[in-house]
Amino acid sequence: MIDLFQNKKWQPMLLKEIAKPFNSAEYYFELKFDGERAILFVTPDKIIVKTRNSNDVAFKFPELESIKTIVSKPTIFDGEIVCFVNGKPSFSKLSERSHLKDASKIKYQSIKNPLTFICFDILYENKNLVELPLKKRKEILNNYPNTDVFIKNKYIVQNGKKLFQNVKSMNLEGIIAKKIDSPYLINERSAYWLKIKNLKREQFYIIGYKEKQSKYVISLYLAEKKDNKFFFVGKATLAKKSHLYQQLLLQPKINKSPCLNLKEKFIYLKPTLKCFVSYLEKTPNNHLRQPIIK
Repeated sequence: MIDLFQNKKWQPMLLKEIAKPFNSAEYYFELKFDGERAILFVTPDKIIVKTRNSNDVAFKFPELESIKTIVSKPTIFDGEIVCFVNGKPSFSKLSERSHLKDASKIKYQSIKNPLTFICFDILYENKNLVELPLKKRKEILNNYPNTDVFIKNKYIVQNGKKLFQNVKSMNLEGIIAKKIDSPYLINERSAYWLKIKNLKREQFYIIGYKEKQSKYVISLYLAEKKDNKFFFVGKATLAKKSHLYQQLLLQPKINKSPCLNLKEKFIYLKPTLKCFVSYLEKTPNNHLRQPIIK
């Protein structure tokens, strides 16, 4: 196997998604934080913050520099960069931080809206650790202290259903189930790790669609109705083989967008047909995050 610290051209282990929580003594259950996945390459002298698209974004999050003080050797941490607002992760605030380019604004926001690195795994400590079982990697990770910006993700065994109920009551993103004896599989999406999202479910109007490059799916345009007006809330992918697609073809077409807040060109439909949509949350501008047609 390649030395993961020397050769950084690899992707983190990804999760498979399932619909319902479960109980099992063979799994660790953790909170799923709504942030940005990141791999940290850390020495006492330097830190590289690598996102899933392989960019080093350490300059955007200068507060993470202090993590250098907790290591004494080349170390790789896997985790999530999170921005907390009133005790809860805020993806919109994190997105604002991620898009900053001006150095003075970055420094100001690092003080006003500091980020936290939620660490859930350690992959390297002077040598590759990825072939060790998760249980052993967690034991090694526990040797590192929590700080203002570095927090080890807590976990429980067995009671996945109870943890998920707590997540729903607090309106958090979801939970993750990890096989206790699982290795860390770089460049892979594995059933060793499972995510269960706390999705909302609601009906929205279909206001039109647009053909995509794939001949098998279309992009569905969705809206909600308030005060007898339609407002665009987002787009979701729909399979052409679905019954809903056949219904769309029978819907009357109109000449302009039904929504005042949407000027984009697509095939406009008379907004009479509704469908159920699952989604993670609504953004500050009232758009659906990660909408899925049900």
